[in-house]
Amino acid sequence: MAVQRAITSVRMQVAFAEEQGVPASVCLHNSGIDLAMLGQADCTIGAEQELTVVRNLCRALGNHAELGLAMGQRYHLSSYGVWGFALLSSPTFRQAVELGLRYLDLTFAFLDVSLQQEGNDALLILDDSGVPEEVREYLLARDASAVMMIQEELFAGRVPLSSLEIRLPPRTAATFESIFGLVPEFGRPRSQARFALGLLDMPLPQANPVTARLCEEQCHQLLVQRYRKGSVAAQVRRRLLQQPGRFPDMEAMAQELAITSRTLRRHLQAEGTGYRMLLDEVRQMLAEQWLTLGILSLTEISERLGFSEIANFNHAFRRWTGQSPGRFRRERQG
Repeated sequence: MAVQRAITSVRMQVAFAEEQGVPASVCLHNSGIDLAMLGQADCTIGAEQELTVVRNLCRALGNHAELGLAMGQRYHLSSYGVWGFALLSSPTFRQAVELGLRYLDLTFAFLDVSLQQEGNDALLILDDSGVPEEVREYLLARDASAVMMIQEELFAGRVPLSSLEIRLPPRTAATFESIFGLVPEFGRPRSQARFALGLLDMPLPQANPVTARLCEEQCHQLLVQRYRKGSVAAQVRRRLLQQPGRFPDMEAMAQELAITSRTLRRHLQAEGTGYRMLLDEVRQMLAEQWLTLGILSLTEISERLGFSEIANFNHAFRRWTGQSPGRFRRERQG
């Protein structure tokens, strides 16, 4: 999703580069970001703008994983704003991870992060396939290091990893071991951290379900605000999120965008999606949020999502997630 991101990460990386002797002007070159913007607390930028800053930083200091590891340790939970507080107040590690992944677009990550179960193990997979090669080592290490910093602050201690595979060539392992608690297996086809599945159900020391729900609601609202107006798909998502319960058909949406439905279909196809896919995506996001918050009944959620019958909502939710809305709610509410 093309979502605006806070300028916080750029501000932190510019400060880091200056400590290494690289002027801010070098880092910000051709990014569309100036020094005045770095001082604006509510300033948002595009991911491409931050990527330009990262490219400039790596040209000056090198595309080194060790550089990324050091930078990643600076991303504290407080750096992420309400997203960080939502994780911190989650009842369990599992709920924190799931919430974090659900609103990953509110972070500064460039990797695609996912969680999978494999027997008695949990796998946190870090996919860097969409990251440009000239900055891949730095960003892979930076985001992986930041993930470790997040979980350490959630537990006030490190979650023991069973293994760590990383898509980097072999190198001195001491720095990696100091951050991850073990020597990684280098040269692997994908990057993933393995740990005991039971750790996901550990309660978090600062759990506060009421605060977590309020923070998640704020995460949702913030995500709506940050949808960038650039792509047609982003405009459609933003409009759908702004009017839950009154989802227009494609003809009506095209009229809202002042284009024909044929043009809308062509633009969405060019962006690798379709109107029905976007509508399902938004409905699923809203359904999961409302089920987790536990404020609305299943009937109310079904109506707000525009389903004529609750059976249709149940069928759609099973298609999206592989489970019923009731089971999803029970699992989230523990």
